[in-house]
Amino acid sequence: MSICVSGATGFLGAHVTRALSERGDEVRVIYRDPDRLATLDGVRFRRAKTDVLDYRGMRRALKDCKLLFHTAGFVGSTPTGRVWQINARAPVVVVEAAAAEGVPRVVVTSTVSAVGPAEGGRPADERRSYPDDWLGLTYADSKHEGEEAALEAGERHGVEVVIVNPAYVLGVPVNRSLPGETSTRIVGNYLRGRLPGVVDAPMNFVDVQDAAQGHLLAADHGTPGERYILGGDNLRWPELIDRIARISGVHRPIMVIPPQITRLARVREALDIPGPMSAEGYELMAQDWRFSSRKAERDLGYRARPLEESLRDTIAWYQELMEDGVFESEDSSTMATFARGLGTASALGLLLPIRLGQRLTGRRVLAGI
Repeated sequence: MSICVSGATGFLGAHVTRALSERGDEVRVIYRDPDRLATLDGVRFRRAKTDVLDYRGMRRALKDCKLLFHTAGFVGSTPTGRVWQINARAPVVVVEAAAAEGVPRVVVTSTVSAVGPAEGGRPADERRSYPDDWLGLTYADSKHEGEEAALEAGERHGVEVVIVNPAYVLGVPVNRSLPGETSTRIVGNYLRGRLPGVVDAPMNFVDVQDAAQGHLLAADHGTPGERYILGGDNLRWPELIDRIARISGVHRPIMVIPPQITRLARVREALDIPGPMSAEGYELMAQDWRFSSRKAERDLGYRARPLEESLRDTIAWYQELMEDGVFESEDSSTMATFARGLGTASALGLLLPIRLGQRLTGRRVLAGI
């Protein structure tokens, strides 16, 4: 069966493409930048060059296609216009192009943040209602809008649209020789001493291969008009850092930042004062992103491997890249400067009072040690 994949050169999209190819499907990759095709090294596929915002180009790319995986997305908050174009408008373009070319089914990749944060101390599921006034976070809001718009377009044009909501994705890319994608950089930055801190809030983590298999299951068994959370383990960010430190044997002091830091970050940005991370980055990390994948497990047969396994793979891959000198020419950054400062303070024993206070009060201030 001829299957098209947009966003196939991304971290998750490449794994979806490989899983389809290994299953024996004829895969057509919709791409914009030919240089990015290196992410699919070793995968069999055909090419269709166009932009997901180009309706006519998408129609040409989808000709004779029986199924579309729309995995393309913009992970970030700036530039705002581009984020909204890719995350909110493109899903409508691809569904309408699919309808025009007679493609009966489209699987749209969203994100757990488009479901909305958990409430009441329990993991959220697909029944969670997005806040009426939205979150005020560009990435989450744009992805939520993209979901709604894609479903509406599917209803208008008679296309079966299924939404999948992957959690925070870890693991190893299809092409192991390439440096880390956005979601895995927290592992690499910690190992390389470029991570100054994390917010003390929960997140759901999933392996990229499991999320990719979840896409195929959603295509085969998902109900049109429904969404399916593809997650794994719920864990707080400081606990994730502690696990990385334990598994890798690399111990670096990382500040544990209270969620209330988001207010200060907004003030800092308003005053044009530089910081290690954007205010929206803090706010995204500070939400309660605990989720349940029971619906996908029940309806699709979805399963996720233990987080420990995914972390071991991710760490081993980053260590390979470091040994090969992949990052040697990388420029410094504000985050790296802050992290080096913490490392120096630890080496001089200046963090000992903080570590003692942490033990006495029971409040996390440092992770990774």
